[in-house]
Amino acid sequence: MDEQTSNLIMKIKQLTVYTSNLEDQLEFYRDELNFNISSSGNNYFEIRAGYTRLRFELRKNATPYHIAFHIPDRKEEEAMEWLERIVPILKFNEDKIIDFPNWQARSVYFYDRDKNIMEFISRRDFKKPDSAIFNASSVIGIAEIGLVTGNIKDSFEELKMQCGLDRFDGDFERFCAIGDPSGLLITINNEKKDWFPSNDKAYSSDFKLEFEHGSKTFNLKFSNDSLVISEI
Repeated sequence: MDEQTSNLIMKIKQLTVYTSNLEDQLEFYRDELNFNISSSGNNYFEIRAGYTRLRFELRKNATPYHIAFHIPDRKEEEAMEWLERIVPILKFNEDKIIDFPNWQARSVYFYDRDKNIMEFISRRDFKKPDSAIFNASSVIGIAEIGLVTGNIKDSFEELKMQCGLDRFDGDFERFCAIGDPSGLLITINNEKKDWFPSNDKAYSSDFKLEFEHGSKTFNLKFSNDSLVISEI
């Protein structure tokens, strides 16, 4: 990890999400994307995604998520070419690589086996690539997790009060990105907005998160549209 990455303000260390299709998801991440499986059992598996551990736990009637992975600077073309050999790319206005100039980023989107909307996001001046070749080992860490709630403002105020997180972009009506470019909670109101770029319905899917912010580490549990936050 380079000096830029080690000095980031928010870093997602572990994300736990739920799946009704554990074996299919394991096959996808292990055999198709070739992520390293760091541990597994009868009701879970965990992949190593750079500095983040992404854990899938079995749960009946689990609903989809939006999750983004950081990839190295200006590697979106290589990431897209690599992905296209494995899965279809989710396009926006026929574009396979989507530009976010206000965020200094470009992204490629795809589905996993649960129809989670997955994203590879390449930010400018974030981390220089170690290799010209792109594969799963190029992933730096998890950049974003979607948090779907009926009250964005209440969620923001709780995250700001307990963790010191700020608003990065958006508003309290439809969409608010909370955190900073190194780690974001993509908070949306699903009565007013669907997921970009596919317009899939956004579900208030439970998850657990461990993240660093400044010199502190926090556990966050999102369940039934409610946040429980504790400092480790």
